[in-house]
Amino acid sequence: MRVKELKQKPKKELQKLLQNNQDKLRQLRFDLASGKVKNVREIRQIKKDIARILTTLCQKKD
Repeated sequence: MRVKELKQKPKKELQKLLQNNQDKLRQLRFDLASGKVKNVREIRQIKKDIARILTTLCQKKD
């Protein structure tokens, strides 16, 4: 997800998106430990998306 897209979304939607991504990351980590994950790059992408969302939320707070 791009930063421009995130800046246009309201704060509530960003928080919901953050929660969904955190849940997805948690599930991917469990699947990785059990050997079910085929695409490990997806974990890296989810972590970057979470960081972008958190950055946008902090900017909107000010």
